[in-house]
Amino acid sequence: MRFSVIIEKDEDGYYVASVPELPGCYTQARTLDELMERIKEAVELYLEVEGPVIEKRELVGVQFIEVVVREPKTAPSR
Repeated sequence: MRFSVIIEKDEDGYYVASVPELPGCYTQARTLDELMERIKEAVELYLEVEGPVIEKRELVGVQFIEVVVREPKTAPSR
């Protein structure tokens, strides 16, 4: 079976992998090679415990958006 893996880097420099099709299936590692080994193990364990995935979602892509964060309005002082 093939699964989509999302890879991010956290504030401590660790790579973090998650599998959108398998809620709660994620791991982390210092290197990408180690991360890929660990996420494969995590997927295998997930499937062993939870059983096969019946409805698989297809990852279409990742989009980036930009928003403006405004300062909150303060209440007038009395």
